[in-house]
Amino acid sequence: MNAGDLSRLIPLASMGKPDFVIRNARVINVFTDEITETNVAIAGDTVIGVGNFSCENEYNAHGAYLAPGFIDGHVHIESSMVTPASFAQVILPKGTTSIIADPHEIANVAGSEGLKAIFALSENLPLDIHFMLPSCVPATPFEHSGASLSAKDLAVFMDEPNVVGLGEVMDYPSVVSCAPEMLFKLQCFFDRPIDGHAPMLTGKALNAYCLAGPRTDHECSNFPELKEKLRNGMVILIRMGSAANGVKEMLDGIVSEGLPTDRICFCTDDKHLENIRSEGHINHIVNTAISRGIRPLDAIRMATLNTANAFGLRRIGAIAPGYRANLILFDDLHTIEPKAVFANGRLIDPNAPIPSPAVPESVKNSVHAAPIGPDDLRLKAKAFMPMIQTVPHQLVTRLVTGIVPTDENGYFVPGDGLNKLAVIERHHATGHIGVGIVEGMHISGGAIAATVAHDSHNIVVVGDNDGDMIFAAETLKNCGGGFTVVSHGEVKALLELPVAGLMSDAPVETVLEKQRELLAAAHALGADDACDPLVLLSFLALPVIPEVRLTDCGLFDVRTMSFLYNSHC
Repeated sequence: MNAGDLSRLIPLASMGKPDFVIRNARVINVFTDEITETNVAIAGDTVIGVGNFSCENEYNAHGAYLAPGFIDGHVHIESSMVTPASFAQVILPKGTTSIIADPHEIANVAGSEGLKAIFALSENLPLDIHFMLPSCVPATPFEHSGASLSAKDLAVFMDEPNVVGLGEVMDYPSVVSCAPEMLFKLQCFFDRPIDGHAPMLTGKALNAYCLAGPRTDHECSNFPELKEKLRNGMVILIRMGSAANGVKEMLDGIVSEGLPTDRICFCTDDKHLENIRSEGHINHIVNTAISRGIRPLDAIRMATLNTANAFGLRRIGAIAPGYRANLILFDDLHTIEPKAVFANGRLIDPNAPIPSPAVPESVKNSVHAAPIGPDDLRLKAKAFMPMIQTVPHQLVTRLVTGIVPTDENGYFVPGDGLNKLAVIERHHATGHIGVGIVEGMHISGGAIAATVAHDSHNIVVVGDNDGDMIFAAETLKNCGGGFTVVSHGEVKALLELPVAGLMSDAPVETVLEKQRELLAAAHALGADDACDPLVLLSFLALPVIPEVRLTDCGLFDVRTMSFLYNSHC
C-alpha cells in the first residue's frame, strides 16, 4: 500500500465513509478467537473498519458467518491444466481468494520465458496470486528438462510484483551436500520465505536442511514426520490434492496430542478442476480438519492468518483495518460451503467467466521429441527385475523386485498385473528414453500418455503394448502436448494442452469435459476407479519423492540417489 492509497483510505476510515458495507454478519476474528455480530466497512479493495458503519451500497449477510478468504499455501497453477484466469474462476467460488503459486512446472519447460508468461497471464485477476520463484529447474540432475534456472537467472525476477520468496527446494541432497549453486540460491533468498520439500527427511539431515533456510514443508506423510519437522521450526502445510490424501492420521495426531496449530497451514499442491468442483478446495481441507476434531476457528485460522504469516503477507488472512477485503460468507461453522465470496472488495459472480490475458507465443509449440522407433521401448529383463509399485492414494512409491513375464528373447512383456512405463525426452529431441515396469496401474488393451510429467515434463506413457504406447506419444507430439488415452491404434480421449504442454486456454467447461472423457477412457482400460490415474501417471517421473521413479535417463532409486539401470545422464 503506497502513500497515495493511505492518504485516500485514512480519512475514509476516520470519518466512517466506506464505499461498501457488509451488514449483519457474524464476523470471525482470527486474532482474538471471537465471533462478533457486526458490520464490515470496505473502501476499494481494503477493509477500513469493523463496527457501526453504514452507507448506500450495502450487502445484508442475514446473520451468516464472515471469515477471511482462504489461502492455498502451495499450489502449481499449471497442474490445473488451465490458465490462471480459468483457475481463478473455479477456486474463487469455493472460498479460496489467495494462493501462493510456485511456477516451476512452466519454468521447467520454458525457463525465464515461462516465468514471464505466467506472470503476464496472472495480471489483473480477482484472485490474489503471490509467487515463489522456482528453486529447482531442473528438479534434479538426473533427468533432462526444457530449461535451467541459476541463482543469477532468478535474481532478475526477485523484485517483480507479488514475488514472495524461493519455491520448494526439492533437491535436498544438494542442500545437505552444500552444492555451490544451491547454496547461492539459498543465500540470495535467506531473508525471504523459502519453501521446503523434504519427504521423509529426518535426524541430522533434516537439521542441516532446516539450517540452510527452508521453513515450510508440504511433504509430511505421517504424524511423527509432521511433529519432528515442527520441532525443527518448520511450518507444516497439510496437503490434500487429487493424489495425496493421507492426512487424517496427521490431523488425528494433532488433536490427540493437543499440538498448537499456529504453525500449521493448508495447501492443495496439485488438484484437478473436477475434484475441486465436486468436493471443494481449501474449504474441503478445513472441513476435513473440523471433522477430525480441530476446532472450527482454529481450522479457519490455519487456512488464513497462519498461511499469511508464514509467507510474510501483511494484508491478507484477517478481517481488520488495512487488510484486503477478501472475505467468504457461509451458514454452517462446521461444514463451510461459501454462499458469497468477496475478492478485493467485490462480490464474485460464480457464473461469470474471468477474461484471460493473451497467451504469449513463447510458451506454445513446446513438444520437440525425437522419432520413436519400433525397438526403442524394449526392456531386457533381469533375473529379479526392479520395478515401481504404486501406493493407493499416495504419491510415494515402493521399490520391489520380482520375476517378470518375457518373450522368447528375454524382453519384458506386460502381464501379471505389470505395465510398461516409458519417459521420453520432449524438449530438445535428444532421443533419451527411460523404460521401466510399474505395478498398480492395471492398464489393459491400450496406453495413457501425458506431457504433464513432474517436474521436467517429458512425455510419460504407460501401457500394455509398445504399439499403443508409441502411438500415444506421437499423438501428443503432433498436437503440442496434453493427455491422451489410446486403444488398438485409436484415440479414445484427448485433452490438448498447447500452453507449454501443460495448460489449455479453452473454456473451463470444455477442459472439464475432456478430463471426464480421459478418466472414463482410462477406467475403461482398467485403471482403478478409486484414484485419478492421470495424476498418478504424472508423478511417476518425479525423482525427488521416494522410493523409486522413472526419468528419461532410466529407473532411479530416490533413497540412494542412483540409477538402477539404463542411465543416460
